[in-house]
Order: sequence, then structure tokens, then C-alpha cells
Amino acid sequence: MRPVPNKGVLDIEAYVPGKSKAPAGVTLHKLSSNETPLGASPAAREAALAAFAHPELYPDGQASELKCAIAEVHGLNPQNILCGNGSDELLGLLCQCYLAPGDEAIHTEHGFLVYRIQILARGATPVVAPETNVTADVDAILARVTERTKLVFLANPNNPTGTYLPFEEVQRLHAGLPGNVVLVLDAAYAEYVRRNDYGAGIELVSSSENVVMTRTFSKIYGLAGLRIGWLYGPEAIVDALDRVRGPFNLNAAAIAAGAAAVRDRGFIEKAADHNARWLEWTTDALEKLDLTVTPSVGNFALVHFPDTPGRTAAEADHFLSARGFILRRVGGYGFPNALRMTIGTEEANRGGVAALGEFLGKGTA
Repeated sequence: MRPVPNKGVLDIEAYVPGKSKAPAGVTLHKLSSNETPLGASPAAREAALAAFAHPELYPDGQASELKCAIAEVHGLNPQNILCGNGSDELLGLLCQCYLAPGDEAIHTEHGFLVYRIQILARGATPVVAPETNVTADVDAILARVTERTKLVFLANPNNPTGTYLPFEEVQRLHAGLPGNVVLVLDAAYAEYVRRNDYGAGIELVSSSENVVMTRTFSKIYGLAGLRIGWLYGPEAIVDALDRVRGPFNLNAAAIAAGAAAVRDRGFIEKAADHNARWLEWTTDALEKLDLTVTPSVGNFALVHFPDTPGRTAAEADHFLSARGFILRRVGGYGFPNALRMTIGTEEANRGGVAALGEFLGKGTA
């Protein structure tokens, strides 16, 4: 006899993060994890260092300083905010509180892999809604809602595709859901979106009892190493999650740095401007190489390769890695012949495109 994990656990394929190493002797350009090339705000760095002055003390278990900063910047009530060790923890808490064996939760075909992992970890059943043109399809999601459905996960924008649903479509999705089903809007890349028809979900949460929005400091804020996420939701849902989260789930440096980062709006706008410029340039340059790029509103581009031997994504990945350009394989997301390229520094963007041009035997801009 030996211990047996709960139902669903052994069905999980462990999450594999993007590669982060290059061969010896070449310069590393890590374009595999959607990290910002601008790093963190100087104010956030200073706040984190100051917090290390007293590492013997427990952090504030409510992360009040961070909640108040988020509420101040976004015009929210701090009581409707919950902070977590990355948004991953908050997604897990939602599954912990609202899923049980026999329940179902819906995610889209190319959605974030953590959704499936957390659903299975609770012994529940993940239900996949097909996408249309690699974009979430509201009708396909609603068609899969049953009496067993308890959660619907929507990454908006989605990773790794970079596609998004206009806010009117998100409203239509919510209107079609039963009141006991929680709609989870994962807006990890919201700060990068510059589309008039996009909404991260704040307005919908404010007017509903069954919608939550999650956000992260790992992307545009440049604090991935500190693991900070936050959730905005109805008080009843926030209260339930707060009862089961770890008592000191954010460390003192994360709390201080997050509060400083969210208030440094000039730095965030600079990061968004850099991304907008180089996302357009990179997309155009890749298309000139006759590669197909899924239109993206995030800080990355999903690049599709031909099936021709010698020109596949796997072979491109090997070629690029040998030269220090580390992109993300996305076979686990249903794209076995594509790579996701994070928008990096000018040097990394130009160098990555030039290396792909060399791989394909073509010139570059």
C-alpha cells in the first residue's frame, strides 16, 4: 500500500515555463516568458530594497499598502481587492473555493495552461470550448455550460495567441451565464491593450455578483521575480477566497514594490509605448519573411512556420537558441509548429528577426 493522490492530480501535465538559458559564449536574449525589456520602475526597486531592512518581521497579512495603492490608481474599493502570490495563486484559490469532484469548469481551446491544471487539481472536469480564428468564441463557451458548470475562465487578451474579445462580447458572455457560475476574466496583459473596444472587466465586476478580474505585476510592471497578483471581485467572493489563502502570502518586498510600481504611471506608459512601437515593427518584419503572425494586442507575437522540412518551428527554435535568441515553444497550447516571441529590447527584436531571416535564407529589414 502507498499514498494515492486525489482524483485528477495524476492527469495533470506539469507546467513547463519558457527556457531561460543560452549556450555558452553567446549573448542571451530571453524572449520566452513575456517579461518586459524595461525592467521595473526605479521607485519599485527602491521600495523593495527598503523593505529588506527588517527581514525578521512578518509582512502585513492583508497587504493593505498594496491594496490601497491599487484602489487609488484604478478607483476601486480596497475591500473588493485580494492580493496573491502571482495571479496563479488567485486562480487556484478560485478553483479551491468553487470546484469539487463532479463539477465542470470551462476554458478556451488555447487558453492559459494553469486553468486546466487547477481544475484537475480539485478533481473537477475541464471543458474545452473551441476557438474561432484562434480567438475565444462566446457561443462555443455558452454551448458548453451545463448544470455542473461552476467556473468559466477567459484570458483576455489571451496568451499565447495575443487575441482578445471586445468588451461587448464579454458582456454577452456574462449575460448568457447562470448566476451561480463565476466568470473569471484573466487580464494579465490588459495594460498593453490599445483598442477602443477593449475592457479589462472592472465595470462588469462592479455591476455583477459573479464576475472577478485577475491582474498581475509580472508583465508590464517588471516584477515577475516578486510574484504579485491581484483580484477585483464582489465582496462575497473576495471574502471566500480570503478565508482559505495563506496568512502571509505576499512578502514585504513584494507589497512595497507593488505599491510603488502601480503608482508610477509614467514608467508604465513608457513601457506600453515601447511595446506598441516594437510589436508593430516585429510583426511587419516577420511577415516580410513570409511568416504568418497572429495579430496580437499583448507584448508578444505568435509566429507560425511552414511544414516544410528545414523550416519548421522546432528547427527554427534550435537555430535561434544556438545564437542566444530564446523563444517559447507552444506545442502544449495546441500550436506544434509555432513559436511565441516576446517583444524585447530593440537589439533583441532586430537580432531575433535577423536570425530568423538567416534561418529562412532571406534578407531582413
